[in-house]
Amino acid sequence: MLSLIKDYNLPARFPEPVVEEAKKYGDKINKKEIENRVDLRKDIVFTIDGEDAKDLDDAVRVIKLENGNYKLDVHIADVSHYVKPNSLLDREAYIRGTSIYLLGRVIPMLPRELSNGICSLNAGEDRLTLSCSMEIDKSGKVISSEVYKAVINVKERMNYKDVQKILDKSDKTILKKYEKYIEDFETMAELAKILKERRISQGYLNLDIPETKIELDINGRAIDVHPYEIYFSNEIIEQFMLTANETIAEKFYWLDAPFIYRVHEEPDIDKVKELNQFLYNFNLKIKITNEKVYPKEFEKILEEIKGKEEERVISTFILRTLKVARYEAENKGHFGIASKYYCHFTSPIRRYPDLFIHRIISHYLEENYNVEDEFIEEYMNKAEESANQSSEREKIATKVERDSEDMKKAEYMESKIGEEYEGIVSSVTQFGIFVELPNTVEGLIRFENLGDEYFIYDEKRKSLIGEKTNKTYKIGDKVKIRVISANKMLRQVDFEIAN
Repeated sequence: MLSLIKDYNLPARFPEPVVEEAKKYGDKINKKEIENRVDLRKDIVFTIDGEDAKDLDDAVRVIKLENGNYKLDVHIADVSHYVKPNSLLDREAYIRGTSIYLLGRVIPMLPRELSNGICSLNAGEDRLTLSCSMEIDKSGKVISSEVYKAVINVKERMNYKDVQKILDKSDKTILKKYEKYIEDFETMAELAKILKERRISQGYLNLDIPETKIELDINGRAIDVHPYEIYFSNEIIEQFMLTANETIAEKFYWLDAPFIYRVHEEPDIDKVKELNQFLYNFNLKIKITNEKVYPKEFEKILEEIKGKEEERVISTFILRTLKVARYEAENKGHFGIASKYYCHFTSPIRRYPDLFIHRIISHYLEENYNVEDEFIEEYMNKAEESANQSSEREKIATKVERDSEDMKKAEYMESKIGEEYEGIVSSVTQFGIFVELPNTVEGLIRFENLGDEYFIYDEKRKSLIGEKTNKTYKIGDKVKIRVISANKMLRQVDFEIAN
């Protein structure tokens, strides 16, 4: 991990003056601040995160209204209250752009005194938030919304596993422990289902590609690798955060405010045509209308393959066809979410664009939306600079996180040399085939390890064809493999065909 930190020149430590600036805020909010905010400390508000999460930047509450609609409150840590423009903390956060999650360690965007302390929405503590309340009808449409500054006190710090047990009624101890909140979680689940169905009907790409969970021992060595288990309770938070992000983006787009949007443009038609050549193997096709493609077309394919063996491989291929999302000062919509307006508002502890737009939103609230031209002009330029910087830092974070994962996967497979597994061909190249195992580890079978035959690479169909026997290897095929080598420093795993 240290070699990766060095390779990518990551800022592993905070300069002392930055830490000192963070420490001066202490761990309790200034009581005077409460007078200027909506006091919601009596509301039943929850955080729902992974069990090992430390920086809790979002809390939620859902109630059912008398008219049958839902009121969704999304409370986000008011980081911009502490990280002032041009302060040492702000300059350091701008340079870092994002928190980086390596296995066994985090390189945070903000010092722990803020990220795990005064900014984190820890249960039982008064915390300052920038909040968005939305009234949502029975079809999942946001019919009204309000943005404001608040003070909250989280009642329970929940994790996805426990919330799922409550919804499934599968654990008596957990049900007893959270007895008085069961109805709250059931209302949340009800609303999340409605929001998700509405999204899918609009073409939201529900790419079901499981992330990898790598278990480490106390010395940081990989002792198990398996798909990260996703529960419906994860979906609850995802749907609520997507809704808040869209609501904020649309509101500030129509105000012509200087802003940073999360942009995901539609894919290149040539790439979609290439995808169709691959999908032809599965009797599937993405419809292209007048050299244009719509999210709904991708969603139809994803629905078609749900639960099938080839689901992961096709989902991954679709992901490669899509463009990479980025930050921009101009709103261009989000293809993957099938949304006209989208931004990142919900994670200001770990992402600079969220912190930046919090600053904008706060200023608009303080000025009662009568914002001076000088501010708009200044922040229009800053929005562009910050969007570019954040996009670059995000690329680096993605690369280093992927490398750290590959390193630990290879380390785990070093103890599996000689073992046999069944996997699925995930990619076909000019130098061999990549096979993915059920535990998410991917390895390469080079030509010389495919047996005694010479194989010809068919680029169009992304397949290999044996010269003598016409034996074919194509994406989605099941194969039995043997692990022949693994090297954590090179982050490589090599297989051979087992039969």
